[in-house]
Amino acid sequence: MSDTPGSPVPRRSQRDRKQVKPFASGSQSPNKRKRGSQQDADNELTELSEREDVEPEVNDEDEDADEENEDEEQDFSAPKPKKAAAASRKGKAKGKGPPPAKKPRTTKPAASKAPKPPKPTKPRARKAKAANGDFDATKMASDTKIAADNPIFNAILNPSAALQSTAEDFLDSLSQNAGAAQAELINCVLRACGCNDSVDADEVLDYDGVVDSLDNFTEGLKQENSPIYPLTSKLPAFKRFRASLSELIERLILAAAELGSLYTSDLITTLQTWVVAMSSSQIRSFRHTATVVALEVETALCQVAAAVEKEAEIVGRQREGERKRKANNKSTGVREKDLDGKAAEVRKRRTALAEYLKEIVDGVFVHRYRDLDPNIRAECVRAMGTWFKHYPAHFLDASYLRYVGWVLSDSSTPVRLEAVRALAAVYAQSEYVGSLTHFTERFKPRLLEMAGGDTELGVRTAVIGVLSAIDGHALLEDEERERMCLLVFDAEARVRKAVAGFVTGVWEELTEERLAVAAGRNKNKVGEKGKTRAGVKALAMSLVKWGKTLDRASEATEEESVLSGEGGGVPGRHVHPPSAVGVDPRGRTALAVEALWDEVEAISDWEGILDVLLLDHSAGRDEDIDGSDSLVESAKNGVEAAWRLLEVEESVLLEVLVASLRRAKAVSASAKKGEEETVVSDITRALIKGLPRLFIKYQTDETRISDVLLIPPLMNLDLYLEMRVMNAYTSLWDDVSKQFLSHSSQAVLTKAVSTIRHFMAATSLTNTNSTKILELEDELATQLRDAVAGREEIEVASFTEDEVLALGAVCARICALAGSRDICSWMEEDEGGKQSSAWDIVCALVERGRLGYKEEERMIEQGLHLLGLHIIWKTRGLPDAKDASPDSEKFRDTLREQRDSLLEKLVEYVVGQQSNTAEGVKRAAFQNLMNLHILFCPTQATSPDGQSLPTEVLALQLDEEVQHRCAGFIQASIEQYADLLEDGRTVEEEENDDDDSSDEEPAPTAKTEKRKGKTNAKAKVKSPVERSPPPPRFLLEQEYQFMATVSTFLRAIRAGAVHVQHSDILLANYGRLGPAFDLCTKVTIDVLREEGMYKENGETVVGVVKKALQESFALVLDGVVKGEEHTVGLAKQLASSFIIRGAQLAVVRRLDGQYIVKAHKELLKDIIKNISGYQTSKNKKRLNTAALFFKVLTPLLSAVESRDALSIKAYMDQLLNDAKIEIKPTAKMWEPQRAYEKKLVSIMHKAAGGKGRRAKGAKSAAVVTSDEESGPELDPQPEEVEEEAPPPSRPRPKPTPVVRRPPSPSPPQSEHQNTESDAEPLTELEEDEPQVTPKSRPRSRKANESQSPMKTPTAPLATTNGIQTTRSSRKRRRAEEEDEPEEEGAEASGEIDGAPSEDAPSTEETSPAQTSPTNEFVIRRKRARH
Repeated sequence: MSDTPGSPVPRRSQRDRKQVKPFASGSQSPNKRKRGSQQDADNELTELSEREDVEPEVNDEDEDADEENEDEEQDFSAPKPKKAAAASRKGKAKGKGPPPAKKPRTTKPAASKAPKPPKPTKPRARKAKAANGDFDATKMASDTKIAADNPIFNAILNPSAALQSTAEDFLDSLSQNAGAAQAELINCVLRACGCNDSVDADEVLDYDGVVDSLDNFTEGLKQENSPIYPLTSKLPAFKRFRASLSELIERLILAAAELGSLYTSDLITTLQTWVVAMSSSQIRSFRHTATVVALEVETALCQVAAAVEKEAEIVGRQREGERKRKANNKSTGVREKDLDGKAAEVRKRRTALAEYLKEIVDGVFVHRYRDLDPNIRAECVRAMGTWFKHYPAHFLDASYLRYVGWVLSDSSTPVRLEAVRALAAVYAQSEYVGSLTHFTERFKPRLLEMAGGDTELGVRTAVIGVLSAIDGHALLEDEERERMCLLVFDAEARVRKAVAGFVTGVWEELTEERLAVAAGRNKNKVGEKGKTRAGVKALAMSLVKWGKTLDRASEATEEESVLSGEGGGVPGRHVHPPSAVGVDPRGRTALAVEALWDEVEAISDWEGILDVLLLDHSAGRDEDIDGSDSLVESAKNGVEAAWRLLEVEESVLLEVLVASLRRAKAVSASAKKGEEETVVSDITRALIKGLPRLFIKYQTDETRISDVLLIPPLMNLDLYLEMRVMNAYTSLWDDVSKQFLSHSSQAVLTKAVSTIRHFMAATSLTNTNSTKILELEDELATQLRDAVAGREEIEVASFTEDEVLALGAVCARICALAGSRDICSWMEEDEGGKQSSAWDIVCALVERGRLGYKEEERMIEQGLHLLGLHIIWKTRGLPDAKDASPDSEKFRDTLREQRDSLLEKLVEYVVGQQSNTAEGVKRAAFQNLMNLHILFCPTQATSPDGQSLPTEVLALQLDEEVQHRCAGFIQASIEQYADLLEDGRTVEEEENDDDDSSDEEPAPTAKTEKRKGKTNAKAKVKSPVERSPPPPRFLLEQEYQFMATVSTFLRAIRAGAVHVQHSDILLANYGRLGPAFDLCTKVTIDVLREEGMYKENGETVVGVVKKALQESFALVLDGVVKGEEHTVGLAKQLASSFIIRGAQLAVVRRLDGQYIVKAHKELLKDIIKNISGYQTSKNKKRLNTAALFFKVLTPLLSAVESRDALSIKAYMDQLLNDAKIEIKPTAKMWEPQRAYEKKLVSIMHKAAGGKGRRAKGAKSAAVVTSDEESGPELDPQPEEVEEEAPPPSRPRPKPTPVVRRPPSPSPPQSEHQNTESDAEPLTELEEDEPQVTPKSRPRSRKANESQSPMKTPTAPLATTNGIQTTRSSRKRRRAEEEDEPEEEGAEASGEIDGAPSEDAPSTEETSPAQTSPTNEFVIRRKRARH
């Protein structure tokens, strides 16, 4: 290709220098160095040589970076024409000296050879040179099972190889011998597929025989067990393969374009022909690798096409300029003719490139972007995103963008993520946004849906970035922008952080609007304070607007919740919609503050927020802020209308202030030392002045005052003493006490008590604190006595509605204070008998619980909690059990009297028959009853070291009858809550049905018929991006109340106050009431383990397990619960109560086998009795359901031993025989029973199969393939693993002899059916076939097999009741039969897998199962199989 004969030597030198050039894909145009004259090329090469001489160290650093960063693409220069190379490099090449002079440059040993004239076969000699370095091709071939006969493939694997040199060597070979060079390239692709077959120069150009050749290659690969191919292999040798392959292809294509061989040779045509055919192969390695190669070729062609497009623009401008000069000067058209010729040549190249690009898109991408393998789909979408960046003029078109839009609904997370990244690259090119309008409008709803509900956080954050870019081009509507802003309240921190930038832009726009309004009215500049206030106003407006949008979304559900909660809730609970609807605004506001802290300046400026809140915004609220009257009022009030707050905005801004103060304190804590103290001091100084004004301003609003009460705990109270402002501290105490004594809201009371506790913790202010707390207690006593108004018989007296509310509020205040402070002495203070004590008054109020007044429910409930807290506090002060002083005895007698009187009331309210107690009172009474019995439980009366506790003398035992009634109360609560959940699920299902009916566009991967069959189950789930909405507030409140009751009962069981036998109520509802309830099962299992294994009370464990499973399955039989999954899950949990495992699943302790056997026998007796009854009554529906109970029994076999399994099986066979129940071997209904029996059989022979059988099984290892080595007999995993992953059920064969047929050829597979494992593509098809002996894998028969069809099968098969075993176990057992004729004879005479023969008569010989039709079927099936 050179004009001078001496050019090859300098060109070689040039290549040696170029191999250290940094490589960056697409950054340089291949035509950039094309010049119209040779002088331009010479000048450019001269500058390049000077730059290389001046900066050798930089190049070496770049070379090191190239080796370290695998995925980073670097700059490189395509080869120059050889004439120019010779002119610029001749002297330097000759002056290099002998090859050893370049030894120190060890980063790329491939460049250390002396330049030699190129020969067509010379590149194949690179293997020997690479062996001198770290790369050993022979060792690599032995490790990877891939031949090392291809120099291009070896160069890709060699981390020290110069890929630019490899590309140039290939192009030299291509010019000398095109067929051999192209065969070498195709063989490289085959090696990358893990195939060791090769093509020669004739085969590679025989385009008509490509498909036949590939069929031959794939047939060879199908014979291998697990073919390794580099793209998916985890071997270290292939770590850089993907990046090196991409780099080589890019260098090769760009160099070919530069030299012209891309257009003059059939390189691309040959490569396309092969990779397009390979990309539709059944073998995944072929399909995946060919797709990657084709996509990389397309990427490189995009760079070439973009450069040619740019060159065409330049030539066009030159032609236009030449025409203008010709018109003016009327000169000759020589240059114009040259430009016309150049333009024609460029057009020719553009046409060729367009054909190449279209061929790969139509032949590979269009088919593979919807491949069943998600890795291939992800590769396609990633490549499309790269094409968008390299060649936007061609690919940024609706015909290509739609593919990315379609895969936004893909079920695979990596595919969706690549699609979003591709779109991010699209919208980053602002000059092409005009052509994206239609695509944006079509897929914008999908992007918004993904941003709000995709299951993968990475996808959500990436989509938010794309939507932000779309908004940057003003393509989002206001409603869509608002929908995006709602994500600042999302539960995921990454999502909130990702959307913070978008929200900041919206806030800045709104702030500018407020400033414009203020400047227009005042006709002068707004100061810094005005800007701060405008920002705070804009923040409050935004948060309120977004909060209302969230509230509207759940408005209907919340209205139902409010209606269902009327009458029993706290008065005023639902007064303020933001506090009642959707997510708790305090929580969501805090989330927003955290996310926007570093972005929105107004949020971190807590001083500015406090300043705005202290302004009086009440003037002009009922008027339009844009009216003239409002301006007058604003002027009088001193608050500019542009930042005047509405009431709801004040409430939200107050929450922002609290969250901002907390955030500032938290940020300072993680800063340098001393920063936190400074920030807290600044906050305290500002609040000493501002907090009293906030109390005065919001004291009548319980919602806002509850937020104000959160502020004092953030202050450093010692500053009051340091600054000598004790009057301010006293006033703060008075303000908090006033709110505590005037409000009845539970939220206000709880936060006020928390603030008081913070006050009491300030030891430097003890004197003031003691005085103020006594004043508070005195005021509470006065309120309580005033509320009863001196009535004598409080138990039956009539109270007005206001008096009931006042009494309830007083009880709630005292109860809140008693929760954190010992007020026993105050409760019993009667002023020497002049006044009734608080204890007596509250006891009298609690007595009114018998009347069952709904309006008094809260009062009685708070009174019960108060009395219970009093007993607990007083118990805390019990003297030692050995203390027998009169005062101690008096204290104990008083406590016993108070406790017994309270227990009497509690028992009556919970399980009594004489009272009409309200539900809330029952719930409170039950919780206090359990708490007191836990406190005084005899088992809790001694410390862990055996010493007696003070409660020992007051030990209390709960009556057995009361325990049963309490269990009944729990059962009633469970049923009530289950009905509530069922109603909620019904409504949710109806809403989901409506949503499903409105779906427009399915995922593209579900379009093909073949994939529809496999992804049908996934199609039922709407899409991977939808998440279930949170439950409404009412359901959350009900769940909280329910779990509080259940957890109290569970604690009583754990402590021993309630017998463990009553835990079956909780276990029976496993899986029915939500995950929170299911956590109770773990605690119950621990109790059962302790009871059975440590206390040796196995009878109790058997009773609980039996009753729990029966009650749970009764729900299935009655249709209350759909499906038996919950009961099976319960059985798996209960199985862990039979056995304790330690390290590496070793058995540490096991329940006595007799109890496990008893549990199985009793459950079998019960279910077989039921089945017999249903069979007699011909109730087919119940019969089919009852047979599923054997699924429940199977997990319980995990702790059964061999001898016990024999006993259980014999008992089951006896029951079936007595009940005259026939287990039909082909009936699908009995599959659970057959699986249960099969598990029993495997346990029976597990002990004996450990030595003899395994040793003899090794003899037949030659006929066992690798996939069979993990069969049941060699599985080292514990039995739990086996039961959790049972073999898939399949249609059973009929018990008729099978006619032998010659083996038929394997059926062809579709391209979507072999993405799992290409080592055995036919095995995947076999697993879906109903035949017993798959035709696609014929096995050779031995003479002794075919001659003994009536031989008694081995023990594992003789007792499987005809169940179809796995292929591996069938093969192994057949081989064992050949080697063990004596053992089979022993088994036939009564010995089973090493069991003593004297035990056989009691099991096998007397078992009715020997004469059952199922055993007869085993022989028939074995005969058919042989």
